Amino acid sequence: MSTFDERERAFEAKFAHDEEMAFKAVARRNKIVGLWAAGLLGKSGADADAYAMEVVRADFEEAGHEDVIRKLSADLGDKATEADIRTRLAAALIEAKGQLATE
Repeated sequence: MSTFDERERAFEAKFAHDEEMAFKAVARRNKIVGLWAAGLLGKSGADADAYAMEVVRADFEEAGHEDVIRKLSADLGDKATEADIRTRLAAALIEAKGQLATE
């Protein structure tokens, strides 16, 4: 195997790893935000976990995070603005990446 082939495989492996980590970070972000929203809705325990999983599943409706924002905005109503949700999503992504980096 040539050095070029080895480098190509290494780049492909790194790309696959990076994509997997990005997917995990976004899913964890959605769970974190789902738990936050569940708290605003008065849910706790298993109900909060189930709601957080609904938020994670909502992200599979379309590319990007607008589907999550729509779900949270509809569910939270006047408990949180869209700006609050976007701010929480950004902060939760940082938290999620930090959690994944320490695992």
